[in-house]
Parts: sequence; C-alpha cells; structure tokens
Amino acid sequence: MPGKAQAAPALRQAVEYGFTRSPAESLLYRVHAKLTHGKPTGTMSKPTSKPKPTPHSAGLVIFALAMGAFAIGTTEFATMSLLPYFAKDLHIDAPTAGHVISAYALGVVVGAPILTVLAARVARRTLLLWLMALFALFNGLCAFAPTYEWLLVLRFLSGLPHGAYFGIASLVAVSLVPLNKRNQAVGRMFLGLTIATIIGVPFANWLGHAIGWRWGFGLVALVGLLTVALVAWLAPHTPASPGSSPLRELSALKHGQVWLTLAIGAIGFGGMFAVYTYLADTLLQVTQVSPATVPFVLGIFGVGMTIGSIVVPWFADRALMPTAAGLLLWSTAASALFTVTAGNIWGISITVFLIGMGGALGTVLQTRLMDVAKHAQGLAAALNHSAFNFANALGPLLGGMAIARGYGWTSPGWVGALLALGGFVLLLVSMWLDRADRTRMGKPN
Repeated sequence: MPGKAQAAPALRQAVEYGFTRSPAESLLYRVHAKLTHGKPTGTMSKPTSKPKPTPHSAGLVIFALAMGAFAIGTTEFATMSLLPYFAKDLHIDAPTAGHVISAYALGVVVGAPILTVLAARVARRTLLLWLMALFALFNGLCAFAPTYEWLLVLRFLSGLPHGAYFGIASLVAVSLVPLNKRNQAVGRMFLGLTIATIIGVPFANWLGHAIGWRWGFGLVALVGLLTVALVAWLAPHTPASPGSSPLRELSALKHGQVWLTLAIGAIGFGGMFAVYTYLADTLLQVTQVSPATVPFVLGIFGVGMTIGSIVVPWFADRALMPTAAGLLLWSTAASALFTVTAGNIWGISITVFLIGMGGALGTVLQTRLMDVAKHAQGLAAALNHSAFNFANALGPLLGGMAIARGYGWTSPGWVGALLALGGFVLLLVSMWLDRADRTRMGKPN
C-alpha cells in the first residue's frame, strides 16, 4: 500500500530518534534494519557522540600521532641547545646562529596555512604521511648542511610541515573518541611534544656535545621516519571531509572568533616564552647555580608541561572557556612569582614547574579553534601553531627589551605576566561575544 510504503521510512526515523516507543514499532524497526543490513534509508542520520570504528584502538593511533609530535618538539627546542655547537662549526657568532631558530619559526607560520589549504582535498592519513616524510627529509638534510646559508634554508623548509601536521593530527585524534573526550585526545597527542622537552631535547643535546651537532638533527629525522611507519600502519583510512576545498578552508578566516582565539594564543602564550627563553641565564646569573644544574631545571619545565597536558584536558572537556581563563590567570600569577623566587633554586624550580603546566593552554585553544571554525577546521587547527610560533617570537623580543633597558634578568617574569593577562582580556572579549550571540539567537547561556 502506498501509504504504508511512505510511512515506513518516517516510522523508522521516529523509532531511531526515540520519539516512538511501542513494542510493535520497535519490532518493525528491527526487521527493517535487518533487511537493509542496518543502513539508514531516510534522509536524516542519528546524532551520536560515538567515534568511528577503526582497525586499531584509538590509543595506538594517538600514540603514532604523538610520535610525530615528539619529533617536532625535539627539533624545535633542541636547536636552541645545539646553537653553540653549530655556530662554532659553521664559523658564525651566536646572534647570527639565532637566525636559524627564527627561520624554523617562520617556516611554521608560513607553512601551516598554505599546506593545509592546498591539501584540503587530500585524505588525512595520506596528508600526515607526506607531511612527516617531508619533515624527516629536511631535518635529515640539516645534518649534512655544509654552510650557514644552507642550514638557514633547510631549517625554514623543516618548519613548513610543522603546523599542518599538528592541525591534521588533532582532527584525526578527535575523530577517534566521543565528543566529551576531545580535549583529552588532543592532550594525549600533544604529550609527544611535552615529553620531547624531558627526553628528546636532553638526548639530542647530549649527542651534540658527545659526537657532534649534526647527529641531533639525524636523530629527529629517524624519529620522523618511525612516525611515517607507525601512521601508515595504525592510522585509519579516512577520506577528506565531504565538500572539502581550499575555498572552504579559507572560510575559517571569515569568523571573528577564529581571529580572537588566535590572538589569545599569540599574546597569552608569549608570556611563557618570555620566561623560558631567558631561564638558563637567570639560573646562572641570579640563582647562581652551576651549568650542570641548568638542564635539570629545564627538565622540570617539561615535566610541568606534561602533567598539564594530562590533567587540564579533563577539565576542558567539561568547561572549555573557563578552563582557558583559569590557565591564563595561572600563567599570570606564575610568571609574576618568577620574579620573587629566582634567587632560590627550590623556589625557582617550583615556579618553572607551574609555568610549564600553563603550557596546556595550547591543547584547549586547539579544540576551541576547531569549534569556532565550523566546516574549516583543518586551517584553523593548523593556524594555532602559527600563533604559537608568533608568541615564540614576541615573548623573547619583549623580554629581551626589558633586560636590555636594565630591568634585570628577572624582568621577563613581569613581561610574561602582562602578556598572559593580555590573553585573558582577549578571552573575556571572546566569551562576551559568545554570550551576545546566544542571546541574539534566543539560546540559553
């Protein structure tokens, strides 16, 4: 009968959504699902927070992604500690050698949006493999750089895949877990970067001291190749999102909240880098510890970042914006505390741990960007790392200016506090705009 034929899909949808609950209707739905092999025939799909099934557990896939984060974190932070070695070998002074670090940061800022937009139609797993393969290649070539100019160019090229890898890896990680565990998934992936500051950076530094700085870049290339193998083996075969295109990715830039969130990271994160960049000098000049003690305090910073990446996402999954606000206030207080505790090794060690925990802000902002970018999540997630590297330039610049003007080695603590507070003010603006939008649309706050 025509009437019943037309009613069947509608009845199936009604039962699926739970609007109808009678035994007869439930039996009809089960028979219909059996005949269609469980595939929906209507135009609507059941809303669900369950992750898509993958051949391997979500934990193993995220481990593979975290291995890439470990490689990236090692090369980004270890280059600073290897600077004296390659500066001497290439016959350049330390300020000139510092341009090598800036070249990598510039590569991140440029590569994150360009590669993400151009590869919008590429399947995520395939894109991750290409990005990490290029990362491994250019880092491997850095180990053979014959001159400063070659190293400068190769470090720029090494930075190009950085932001795009983190952006796409974050999208893959959140696709594997329920909606209420997105921040935890991103946080577990970011553990690779934080653990690199504890294990990868000291080991690369030891290699540079023991057998030559080129081996430090060689180590990063090997870990990059290992990541390629793990992602190829474990990551799910997922096509690009339906309707993906460069223009759709660029549409993320139309949303004011995307720009606000990027500004929060670029300003607020600058506080952490203002302190971290001059931490070794502060330890030597103010705390007056031996050079052998410095790596241990730097390791404490990494431990703080790691614990923050484990603990903070649990809170962010329950209250994203309040967690971000709390982290910025935390960083403000910790940076200010740095100016008071710098004279005591125990005091400054605890403070450095607290500042490191504030680094979990990156995980929270990553999820926020994916929320506000709507259908252009790839570009927004990648731009988070452009903002991160902008902060990496801004914080040390302002901290260095404070030191140069005679305010002392602890003055970057006050610079860091002001930058974190600036990020907090921008966050308040973002939250106010969110509330205003909900009120205008008649949604509850």
